[in-house]
Amino acid sequence: MADLSPSPLAGKRIVITRAALQSSELFEKLSSFGAIPVSLPLVSFAAPEDCGPLDAALLQWSRFDWVMFTSAYAVQAVIVRAARHGRNLTRNSPKVAVVGPATRDKATKAGFSVEHVAQTHLGVALAQELADRLSGKRVLLPRSDRANPDLPTALRKLGAHVTEVIAYLTLRPSDADQQRLASVARGEADAILFFSPSAVHNFLELSGRQQLMSLQDRVAMAAIGPVTAGALREAGVHRIVIAAEASASAVVHALESRFAKRS
Repeated sequence: MADLSPSPLAGKRIVITRAALQSSELFEKLSSFGAIPVSLPLVSFAAPEDCGPLDAALLQWSRFDWVMFTSAYAVQAVIVRAARHGRNLTRNSPKVAVVGPATRDKATKAGFSVEHVAQTHLGVALAQELADRLSGKRVLLPRSDRANPDLPTALRKLGAHVTEVIAYLTLRPSDADQQRLASVARGEADAILFFSPSAVHNFLELSGRQQLMSLQDRVAMAAIGPVTAGALREAGVHRIVIAAEASASAVVHALESRFAKRS
């Protein structure tokens, strides 16, 4: 007989700290399990003030051996910029490497053939896992203005010729979102999902380290991937729910496991 008992997520307020447009599948999945998803974007994105370096890289697109995407938004930013100049990047494309399944899905939908998906969902893992294929190769890294420097450093140590360009800017929350953040910081939620170190850092800047640390006693703090989990640990949070990947199913499974243990 099928188990008709409610999910441990039923009635739980789950705060999603990235834009609703990026989280539609997760919203639907959480809702189907009886949870109450709450949108609180702690990170938003914008085009660079100077797109010159990105445009120059796109003009040289076919001359690169690899392009490495460390976020789904990097794929989107590159595709949007190329479209403005009438360029089709899927023809004569470099080999494409991505940091995880969400970025792979975005790249695939954009028409790219993905050569490699990092087994460990870290940017620097792209260098480690492709080490024997990078010496002397030209690698393009279209990234955020706040991206971690570990990956380009590792690539250069392996002998790659790296072109790193800012494809998009990572911004702080709006005034309205900051007001909603205040209620979340008071503990008016059951779980908070952090999708990037930038989201953790913005929470810290707006609410303070002590507030974040005290919340872990009342609210499940969830990190998508090891880099985000590391940012939470650096902020003093030690009870962390870690989703293995950014897929909606992985996030829901991790949260269900946490709340099942609590009950």
